[in-house]
Amino acid sequence: MPDKLTRSLRTVGASLVIVTGLLLVAALWFRPLSEPVVIDALLGAVYLILGIGLFGWSRFSLFLGILLPGLMFAWLYKLGQGEPLYTLRMALDGGGVFCCAVTLWRVRKEPSR
Repeated sequence: MPDKLTRSLRTVGASLVIVTGLLLVAALWFRPLSEPVVIDALLGAVYLILGIGLFGWSRFSLFLGILLPGLMFAWLYKLGQGEPLYTLRMALDGGGVFCCAVTLWRVRKEPSR
């Protein structure tokens, strides 16, 4: 990735995915323990691994950075509109998807590593 803007977008996207993952895992301490909370924590662990991958050079992590948060954005949009925590999570997911999509578009013609 030769230009600074592409690298910055990828870093911002990775940071947004990691913040979302941290918030999902941290929710274990603030919500009563139940099956949806444990599933959210496992999803948070997947987000953390994806965020670490986004700090690298792989295009596959960019595809996953669009796919996974994009699916979660759509599911949250359908599930509950108007709740502040859902709105925050949708904003973080949407920002991550945007950064990953723009980065993937900018590196589409560069040779693979």
